[in-house]
Amino acid sequence: MKPPSHPSRSKILFICGSLNQTTQMHQIARELPEHDHFYTPYYGHGTIEALRRARMLEFTVLGYKLRQRCLDYLARHRLPLDVHGRARAYDLVLTCSDLIVPRNIRRHRVVLVQEGILDPAGLAFRLCHGLPFLPLWLAGTATTGLSHRYERFCVASHGYRDLFVANGVRPERIAVTGIPNFDDCRRYERNDFPHRHFVLVCSSDARETFKRDDRRAFLERCLAITGSRQLIWKLHPNENVARATREIQELAPGALVYASGCAEEMIANCDVLITQYSSTAFVGVALGKEVHSYFGAVELRRLLPLQNRAAARNIAAVCRELLSGKQTPGAKLLWLGGRRAARAARPSRVAALLRSRVR
Repeated sequence: MKPPSHPSRSKILFICGSLNQTTQMHQIARELPEHDHFYTPYYGHGTIEALRRARMLEFTVLGYKLRQRCLDYLARHRLPLDVHGRARAYDLVLTCSDLIVPRNIRRHRVVLVQEGILDPAGLAFRLCHGLPFLPLWLAGTATTGLSHRYERFCVASHGYRDLFVANGVRPERIAVTGIPNFDDCRRYERNDFPHRHFVLVCSSDARETFKRDDRRAFLERCLAITGSRQLIWKLHPNENVARATREIQELAPGALVYASGCAEEMIANCDVLITQYSSTAFVGVALGKEVHSYFGAVELRRLLPLQNRAAARNIAAVCRELLSGKQTPGAKLLWLGGRRAARAARPSRVAALLRSRVR
């Protein structure tokens, strides 16, 4: 446990989430030993919190299953807990997602840290982008960064910086730092996973999160790629294990199915990686594997997180900058106003169209 809080030490709240998000937050905290750290599972407010308590959000990171995994990790590492950040005022808050920004942190300095790959930008993304009264979570992670309720947004790569700017994120808010779990993929080559030279499938929880997913068609595609080689299947932590295992065994009775274990180490040992929407595609690309994904190969290489082995340290430096009292120009506008203020701060599309017609 950390020593008792000292008045000269800043207090930082780390809002965690999935195991990937939680471990990233822990790595960043380790780079800030001079401050007091407290942790909480991901949370919301109002109706969202009521739905969570009623167990109606089990398909999300707010659900009890993923929340318990976060709490187990925090307990295992004996990390100080402040559930929903209620116990004290904070000098800085780090969050793994801005799809929901709890009311009790909106007056704090906030650093948003990119988790991994984004959902494809479809119709829901365009609606949320154009209609600021719609909640960002309707479009999944595709709308990451669009709350503008943060002072810095730490992103995985220069490719992602360009993508977020194109989506409408203010460029002066973005810091290209890398992200901790994906900044040194070579480290996964040192492992004791017993299998080698196989085809690995890392599936996604699309059905559990109400996205379209023709699992049978995906299975058949995986089998066509695999041919006579060994097929190993790593399920997403949020997948329905019984259902997914049954489906795989029906079409591929010789496949090995893992509901747990380190997917990144499995990728390091495979010859071919097949994914859907998973961030694990980046590990395959970084390690030079043959990668099949719902995202194009060129796009994956463009967005690949920096392999700098320094992401947590870089994000910690961003935190120190904010704690020192420095502030991005225009920060107060977005801090207070969120998405509406961000839209007001840039020329509207309608105004631009009218100006072009006048000319």
